[in-house]
Amino acid sequence: MLAFLANSCRTLRAIKGALVTLAAVLLLTGNAQAGPSAGAEPGRITIEINKSSQRMTVYVDGEKRHVFKVSTGKQGHATPSGSFRVLLMKEMHYSRKYDNAPMPNSLFFTNVGHAIHATTAVRMLGRPASHGCVRLAPGDARTLYNLVARSGMRSVKIQIS
Repeated sequence: MLAFLANSCRTLRAIKGALVTLAAVLLLTGNAQAGPSAGAEPGRITIEINKSSQRMTVYVDGEKRHVFKVSTGKQGHATPSGSFRVLLMKEMHYSRKYDNAPMPNSLFFTNVGHAIHATTAVRMLGRPASHGCVRLAPGDARTLYNLVARSGMRSVKIQIS
């Protein structure tokens, strides 16, 4: 029995040595790449919202990933223009200002409550209809929220024009 265990330990050490050697070869030849942790999206996310076309374009590392129809602020309730960062993420939020209106998959980008979030008023997408937030179809909002959650809020830039 002891001989069997000794042989097993030698075999495991040999396998470990081979793996270490393989890792060193990959690093030296440049074939190994350090990447984000499992499930994480690489790089930076840019969310461009065009109020004229009522479209959102999402880029990851400069590569176009998604184009979504949106609804931005209607007359008297403008969506702010400019460059923003995600300040807060909430999977489910209820508006205190607008009768506890549900705001699923919210990405808040101002300190006064403007957010990108899902809406059930999908027939209004493609034209201004909100009180200043950026509304998305539920599936699109979930996709965006999950992308940001995987990458981290600090990797996101929001550009609204």
